[in-house]
Amino acid sequence: MKNENYLQILSKFVLSDKPAKAEEFGNGHINDTLKVTTDRGEAKYILQRINHAIFTNVEMLQQNILTVTTHIRRKLEAHGTQDIDRKTLTFLPATDGRPYYFDGENYWRVCLMIPRSRSYDEVNEKLAFEAGKAFGDFQLMLADIPEGTLGETIPNFHNMEFRLQQFRDAVKANPAERLESVEELVEAIEKRAAAMCIQEDLYREGKLKKRTNHCDTKVNNILFDEQDGNALCVIDLDTVMPGFVLSDIGDFIRTGANTGAEDDVNLDNVHVNIDIFKAYTRGYMETAKQFLTPLEIKLLPYGGRLLTYMQTVRFLTDYINGDTYYKIHYPEHNLVRSKAQFKLLQSLEEHAEEMDEFVNENS
Repeated sequence: MKNENYLQILSKFVLSDKPAKAEEFGNGHINDTLKVTTDRGEAKYILQRINHAIFTNVEMLQQNILTVTTHIRRKLEAHGTQDIDRKTLTFLPATDGRPYYFDGENYWRVCLMIPRSRSYDEVNEKLAFEAGKAFGDFQLMLADIPEGTLGETIPNFHNMEFRLQQFRDAVKANPAERLESVEELVEAIEKRAAAMCIQEDLYREGKLKKRTNHCDTKVNNILFDEQDGNALCVIDLDTVMPGFVLSDIGDFIRTGANTGAEDDVNLDNVHVNIDIFKAYTRGYMETAKQFLTPLEIKLLPYGGRLLTYMQTVRFLTDYINGDTYYKIHYPEHNLVRSKAQFKLLQSLEEHAEEMDEFVNENS
């Protein structure tokens, strides 16, 4: 789109300054994100085109985000927090009062940029500790939102039973005729299946509750202060929805504590980085232990194995189906991803006792 088209869209929002230029920003894979500069040369707004092929209920999506950001702002105000506009996202309404604008084809939203902030794609121990604190604080502030308040923006997103059913349907249908080449990995997944559905079983038994989760706890979904490196604000709130607390610690372990790449061809590169796990857990437990139950704390390391297993299942399901969901860069890409995730799972299993002991000592 041309700049004038973006400016026309921006005119549909209640902005305090006149926008002059919109340009691509960040490296997100779902929504289209643009940085908006005002006529005074200040980078002040973020304009996003919402991918409503993935987020099919935009009304629910934006209501979730508004509920969460409003709740966090009230908590920060109650605690006398300074510089609140840098500690939570601020979304601006459209001129018709809605939290988004629909142009007949696409849905758009605008939020304020958070000044003097930056993000990171690589993790070290300091960033892992700060990320743990940030996501722990985030969950703590939202812990009193009643179950049923938020909707599921992606239904069954971290539902292991649902993901296994998708996997088994793919195995049964074998649409791309690839099953024969992955039978050993299929067997390994089925061998672990019952043990990986613990959270759904515990929920039905009333022993595990659903909480408000971020569900995409990568380090690049946190903004850090440019000067002191401390975490400022959790961002990318599209997947904030009800779920089990294991999802949020599990997904950071899966992504941040992996010594290799998610799609590493060389499996010798792939192991769990125990130091990153420990740093994140220390930061997370500083606040999370205020609201977590003893059972949730005990299961935190299991969350890393669960989310890694889940992603192995999802990548392999897509490979068996003929690569219909994830973008691939070469024909065997999803298989490579599956094997790399499974190697990380095996490393997590090897270190399970050590990780359990660490959580127990720090709870």
